[in-house]
Amino acid sequence: MAFNDFRKKDPTTTHTPPATQPSGGGVGALTAFIDQGSEFSGKLSFKDTVRIDGRFEGEIASENTLIVGESGVVNAAVRSQTVIISGEVNGDIDAQLQITLHKTARVNGSLRTARLAIEDGAQLDGQVEMGPTVGTRSKKQGGASSKTAEA
Repeated sequence: MAFNDFRKKDPTTTHTPPATQPSGGGVGALTAFIDQGSEFSGKLSFKDTVRIDGRFEGEIASENTLIVGESGVVNAAVRSQTVIISGEVNGDIDAQLQITLHKTARVNGSLRTARLAIEDGAQLDGQVEMGPTVGTRSKKQGGASSKTAEA
């Protein structure tokens, strides 16, 4: 696992953090990276962007963006602003802004989000609750339809 905190660098040195997504899309600087071949279990909490290309098991809480790369396998409950998946996630995902499932994504679990983007080929086995106010409602209030989908 690699951690990079670009804010701690010498202010006279210019450094451009690695790009995490070509168009940006609200993705902040990459601050942690669990590389392919690495395994980690426990609670992961972060404020910026984290990319997982290895294996993670436990709980994830983010104030920004979680990216699961093609080789990433996550067995966890996820709470984040934005979640971008190209690998495998087993567990419920609660993203206040958006969940994106790329064509190689495999998701087993319920999704709650304001916006959902699913590329052709992505696999989803679970319920979906979405809408502009889903991030502000409590789970007890309900009100959105539940669906089972496979793209």
